[in-house]
Amino acid sequence: MDGPLTRTAALWRKRDVLALLVRRDLKVRYADAILGYVWSVLDPLMMALVYWFIFATIFNRNVGEEPYLLYLLAGMLPFRWYQHVVTGAAGAIKGERLVRSTALPREIWILRSVFSKGAEYVFSLPVLAVFIIAYRKGINWEIIYMIPAALIEIVLATGLALLLSAIGALYRDVDRVMHIIMQFMFYATPIIYGLNNVLDNPKMPEFLKVLYAVNPMTGIVSLYRAGLFPAELHLEMVLSSIAGSIIALVVGWWVFIRLEPAVLKEI
Repeated sequence: MDGPLTRTAALWRKRDVLALLVRRDLKVRYADAILGYVWSVLDPLMMALVYWFIFATIFNRNVGEEPYLLYLLAGMLPFRWYQHVVTGAAGAIKGERLVRSTALPREIWILRSVFSKGAEYVFSLPVLAVFIIAYRKGINWEIIYMIPAALIEIVLATGLALLLSAIGALYRDVDRVMHIIMQFMFYATPIIYGLNNVLDNPKMPEFLKVLYAVNPMTGIVSLYRAGLFPAELHLEMVLSSIAGSIIALVVGWWVFIRLEPAVLKEI
């Protein structure tokens, strides 16, 4: 059984293959779609419009910051990347015929999903830019924090996807369970409301605030929003996200390596 360093070196040698697989995924996904990559942003955009209408028009909103639609998009777009990777992870290996018939590192099929979904997030950034211009929202130097936010999200998503892909290949209910969990996590992550709404709420029990700190996406969303909404940045949450993402990668990769022989027999 190869160690992490050996497997990392093997993945690096096959980086061109990974890039080819990512491009193939994107081409297949949009091959017959009239609107092309617009579909990658249409869903979160429509959801953001729904939440904006509900909270900004129907109810007397007291969460988030202005402009609220831009605030929603800044959190929803990166979360959709994370959500799609995690919910699709259970079938990332068991649905791929080439896993057994090629000598490629098995992790490459997980990274393919992480980076192809990440490309869709990048494709959505021009839409975010349009709303920034439309609202005449100033951009702060903290916008560069989007880069480390994306790197931390890659680590987190890769770790969870490695874990879930191995378990999901052996237990068929994992994908259904993860869809339910991710629906809950959307509301348990400060997206339609702000992290400050949680931390500054005197009615919020302390143990719930701790749970928010444990959720790695809390600090990641905080970093993504920092360039537009500096008050949302909480470095202690970011440090917690970094630690949680590294733990997820270590645990996920360890489980993936341990279960790899059983997974290959199953598929």
